[in-house]
Parts: sequence; C-alpha cells; structure tokens
Amino acid sequence: MLANIALAALAAAGVQALPSPPKSTPLSKLELHKRYVDTRFPYTGPAVPVADWMDETVRGNGKGYERLYKDPAVRPPLNTSVLNIKNNINVISTSYRPNGINVHFSTPFGIGGDPVVKWGYSADSLDCDAKGTTKVHDRTPPCSMMLATQCSAYYHNVEIADLKPDTLVYYQIPGGNGTHPSDILTVKTAPAPGSEGEFEVLVVNDMGYTNAHGTHEYMRRHAQEGAAFVWHGGDLSYADDWYEGILPVSIAFLTLGAAAGDFCDPSWEVCVDGVHTELPGPAPVPAEYLSPLPAGEIPQQGGPRGGDISQVYETNWDLWQQWMSDITKLIPYQTGPGNHETTCAEFDGPQNQLTALLVLNETAFNSTSPTSNLTYYACPPSQRNFTSYEHRFFMNGEASGGRGNMWGSFDHGLAHFISLSTETDFANSPAKTFLAETKGNTSTPAESQTYVTDAGPFGTIDNNDYLNNTAYEQVQWLKKDLASVNRTKTPWIFAMGHRPMYSSEVSSYQQHLRAAFEQILIDGGVDAWFCGHVHCTCDEVFSVHFGYERNYPITSQGEVDHSAVIDKHTYIAKPGSLIHFTQGNAGNVESHSTLGPDEPILNTTAVLNEVDYGFASFKVHNKTHASYTFVKGADGSAGDYVFITKPERSSS
Repeated sequence: MLANIALAALAAAGVQALPSPPKSTPLSKLELHKRYVDTRFPYTGPAVPVADWMDETVRGNGKGYERLYKDPAVRPPLNTSVLNIKNNINVISTSYRPNGINVHFSTPFGIGGDPVVKWGYSADSLDCDAKGTTKVHDRTPPCSMMLATQCSAYYHNVEIADLKPDTLVYYQIPGGNGTHPSDILTVKTAPAPGSEGEFEVLVVNDMGYTNAHGTHEYMRRHAQEGAAFVWHGGDLSYADDWYEGILPVSIAFLTLGAAAGDFCDPSWEVCVDGVHTELPGPAPVPAEYLSPLPAGEIPQQGGPRGGDISQVYETNWDLWQQWMSDITKLIPYQTGPGNHETTCAEFDGPQNQLTALLVLNETAFNSTSPTSNLTYYACPPSQRNFTSYEHRFFMNGEASGGRGNMWGSFDHGLAHFISLSTETDFANSPAKTFLAETKGNTSTPAESQTYVTDAGPFGTIDNNDYLNNTAYEQVQWLKKDLASVNRTKTPWIFAMGHRPMYSSEVSSYQQHLRAAFEQILIDGGVDAWFCGHVHCTCDEVFSVHFGYERNYPITSQGEVDHSAVIDKHTYIAKPGSLIHFTQGNAGNVESHSTLGPDEPILNTTAVLNEVDYGFASFKVHNKTHASYTFVKGADGSAGDYVFITKPERSSS
C-alpha cells in the first residue's frame, strides 16, 4: 500500500509529464459490440465530477475523504517511486474463448504497437507469440491527471487459440512504451465439452468494495485451491456509487447542524456519519463505518469513503479492478452486465444534488436544485450506455453468436453456461431504449424525453417492434443457443442474469423478465438460474433483511414443483421447472435488502439470509450430481447448501 504521505507528495508534485499516447491499433471483432453513445445534446457538468464537498480534486488534497491506492497488476520495481512511473500494466484478467483463452490487460498510455502475449506449456518455454488488438477509452478524467499506476485507458486483448483443453498455459505480457513486463502467469484452459471430471465455479453478484473484503479473501483462497473460474453476474465495482458521499441522509442536519441531534433520517436505512452510523439488518456495523467523518463532510448515504471505493466514477473502476487482480490473475473471470454498469448515476439526491452537480455545474457545498433533470446527457459521454464496462472486460460474446460483454455462452466440461443481459434487449427492460422512451415514435428523442439510465439496444429489434420479445436479437439468440446444445456432451445447462425472476422483494421487472426468458429457459432444459440484484432498502418497521435467497424449483406458472424437491437441501433438476438462486450479497456498499410488514416471504422461498455477505461455490461433480454452497465472507464457512441431482440422459 502506498502510504498517505506518498499521496500527499503526489498532490504537491502536480501533474507529471507523460508520454504522448500512441495511436490505437485497428479494431475488428472488438468493434462489433462498440455501441453508439448519443451526444446530440451537450454534457454541462464539471470537466471531472468529484463527489466530495470538502475536496473536489481528483487526486486529493488531504481535506476530504481518503483517496485509496491499490497495487497494480504489475508492481513497480523495488525502490522505484510510483511518481517516477510513466506507464504501467495495471490490470490483467483472462476469459474463455472456444479452444483457447483471452488475455485482457490495460495501461494508461498504450504499449506503442500491437499487444503481444508470449506463451507456452512450461515456464521456461514461452516460445509462442500471440498478437491482439487495442481499444482506447476516452475517459473522464484522462490518465494524464492520474498516477500512471492507478489509471487505465488503453485496453489490450490477445486471443490465444487452438490450445490443448484442460491444460495449464504459461504466459507473459512483455508490454512496451515504457511499461515493465508482467511476471510469468498461468491460466488453465476449459476441459473439452463432454469431458468428465469435477470442477468448481465461484458464483458472485453485487460485489463492490466496502463490505466485500471477506468475499474477496475467500474467493482468492478458492481460486488458489483449484476453482475453475469466476462467474460474476453484474454489479461489479459499484462505480456509479461514486456520488453517495454528497447525498445527505438528514435535511435537518443541513439546516441545524449538530443541533439536529440524531443525524440519520429514518427514510434512509444506510446512514453514515461515523458516530450514529446505521445499516439495515441485525449484523453489527463494521468498525470502519464508525471512524469519524473528515471535518466538514455531511452524514451521507454511502460508505466510510463517501463513495464505495472512490469519489470519482472511473477511479472507482480502476481501483476495484486492481484490487481484484489477486483473483483475476489466477483464474478466468467471466462477467455479465448489471444495473450498476449502465451509466454514472441511477437516481438523484433528496434535494436533487446530482442535477445541481452534473447538469447545472454547481460545485459549492451541498449545492441543490429545485427540480430533478437527470437525462441521458447528465453523465459525461464516456460514462453512458455501459461504455466503461464494455471496455474493461472482454467476454467475446460474438464467438457464440452473442454480443460482446452483454450476452453469450461457453462450454466447460459437462456443462453449458449462458450469460444474459437482464438490463437491456427485451421488452420492457429496466434500462430503456430511446425507442421505448418515445413509445416507438423515434430513436432520436428530445433531451427531456430521456433518463440517465437509458441504454441499448446492443442487438437488433426487428421492425422496431420494441414491445414484442420475439423481435429482440437476444431472445432469438437464446432460443438458437439452447437448440444447439448437445445434451449428451453437456447434460447440465446453467444460465446467469443479474436480476431475479422471483424474489420475496417483488418488483414489476420480474414479470417482464419472466415474459422474456422463463419459458424459453424451461423449454430448453436449463437446470438453474443464477442472479443477484436484490439488496436495496425498503421499509424498516418489522422488516426482514436479506441479500441471499434460495428458491425451490419453480414452474412457469410460478408454483413450486414439489416433484423436484426431495427435501429442503436436495432438488431434482427436471423438465418443467427451474431452480433459482438469488445472491445479491457479495459486499455491495448499499448493504442488505429489507422487507416491510406488507411484503411476506414467498412460498417459493426455501432460505433467506439476512446477515451475511459472501459468494457461492458451485460444483459439477458428474453427469448427474451438482452442489451449491453459499460461502460466508466472514469466515469462509457454509451458510447454506443444496444438492442437485438429475436423471442421466442416454442420447442428445
């Protein structure tokens, strides 16, 4: 860790002279999923939005919230000051591709040419070179304002093809343009479809940083001990919670100060003031929440640092990805989109603080607006329409006929895995298209007709028939993908989307999700649906708190399939029903969900967990047996488990 004194020295040193960014290499496949960001109306907020009333500098002046430092994937040489590093490999991750591996890495200023990865089947024989492509993210703030070891803007992807299945591959990134090479790293390729043998998947949703330290540690341990890959179904970094530190929890405090007494407004369950801090649920408040806030900061709705890990949107992404390097350098990291990847904000403050900052460019202490006006254009262009998420990962959905990082599938031994977007690309999706905002009239609406979370579509909509699920490319793709599965080779099929179809926290989006996907998944023989999302706060009085919910197998009529339930901890994966796991509790800064007195636990629910953060260890044992264990982030112990059996198929 970089000491605070080093950060202070950085601030005093000013912006360093940095090399001129090289031109981006030509793009091909990567461009297939690069989406248009509408800029017909200007962004009118600050050049770099910073959510810290006491310190509006990007790198920090020591007066406001702490600016964290996270080690990059390639650490500077010993006895080298980070102030002297002009370019660096900051993030390294891998993902699957058919018969190979994608190596994805990022730098602040590029590597001066095509990215290259040297690889081989032993550490002393890296005799093969694979070349890739680069895309540049015109981000806010630019890396010229940041430490070179804490910023990424050039995203390099190298596909290593035609590898042996189920084999350890050694690789090294030589870099260039002043970067230091990576260590020699390893990644294991997926076993061929149909290959028998047990494997473990780490299933995670809704992670972020503030409450995720235990989840991170035990995921790292499982990765070291042989887990095959991570499957993260959205809400990765919580970058869009950068602004929570400027959203007050008590209007009275802003007018009366300390005379207001209890600073926590009961309408907000997440209340951070360092003394009276309150979080939903019966679990003790973590100690870091109880440290006094920096002088002048207001009681707020976020975490001990205001935002989740940073007070700047892109820096939140940078720090989270670098923090995750301990895992992403060990095993492939498969991702899908969640609502917190959409754009820079989801909603306004109680006195429209975000409208004041992002639209009116008001940066004075606790600036407010009489009305809310968070349109699509309220965020800087580089922070709209999943743009950061699409740059920072490479899932190569096109390899399976899908779209980029939004939807796609892959095989791993005895299982077929499907990732879907539950945010876009189906009728009545939570993130609306411009077509939906104008009720089919136009795809170029007036500014006032848009909202900050508008996004997509990432695929086609036949005849602009936006209310018809069958018109959407994602829905059509899902049917084709399921029809192509060879159930003799891959008898198990698992699907992941960020949002649940069923939850005791009932919401209208669940009905729309079921209408789009449920019957297709059941007819296609999918065994289980993994999701997250549920953890936001509701009524407090007589409430039940949860972020983890395991359902019984459910039919498309919304009823428990009792013939598929042997007991509370043993299910049968069988035609006609689908097993649902909702796990929105990896560690998000928004804490756990709460159910009010008029929100009963559904009879389709087997288990609710109201206290713990964590992830799932999901194991495919053989053709007929799998198991799911919820792993507590607090100590790595099992918080819940279920065994899944299925009849063995004799033909495809």
